[in-house]
Amino acid sequence: MAIRVMLVDDQALLRTGFRMVLAAQPDMEVVAEAGDGVEALQVLRATAVDVVLMDVRMPKLDGVEATRRICGEPGAPKVLILTTFDLDEYAFSALKAGASGFLLKDVPPAELLAAIRSVHSGDAVVAPSTTRRLLDRFAPMLPSGAAEPSHAGLQRLTDREREVMVLVAQGLSNGEIAARLVLSEATVKTHVGRILTKLGLRDRVQVVVLAYETGLVRAGGRG
Repeated sequence: MAIRVMLVDDQALLRTGFRMVLAAQPDMEVVAEAGDGVEALQVLRATAVDVVLMDVRMPKLDGVEATRRICGEPGAPKVLILTTFDLDEYAFSALKAGASGFLLKDVPPAELLAAIRSVHSGDAVVAPSTTRRLLDRFAPMLPSGAAEPSHAGLQRLTDREREVMVLVAQGLSNGEIAARLVLSEATVKTHVGRILTKLGLRDRVQVVVLAYETGLVRAGGRG
């Protein structure tokens, strides 16, 4: 079954470009478009979508607030943020709002397609190192100390799960974590799944954000 994609951007020309790239893929279908956040929310009420490509700077309702509202709904589609500038503060806010990752608008077609497939499959992290750099850049914007020092879920993590969480937050992939801890990749994937369940998080990006907010990982990527 084709991945159902929605394009949300106030630039019609940009939407056209993305649509042309996606239309050439046998496993993808652009099922909806919107020019701002308000229109996106209205369209989503009547259209089944798997992945939303969301611009952040739009009139009426920006992509950050639209993402927050979308991700707050049960069975919500995954959201990939489109940003013009690397390390955009809007992208950081969108990740906190529930986005599964972010892409630069001039992303090469092959990377765009890989990102959509990755997010749809549940991997969520599009570019771990970029996500980490983003958080390192804006970590000073977080409250001093731990934002949620007593997050109940952290207390339920085993020592190994906590170790895996720190490495996820440092931007390592499952394969890299497996090599670092001398574990099988399948075992690492199981640990990540348990971390998500215990912490009530949707994906790895939210693991990264929580690790920074709680002080489990600090700017610079060190736990």
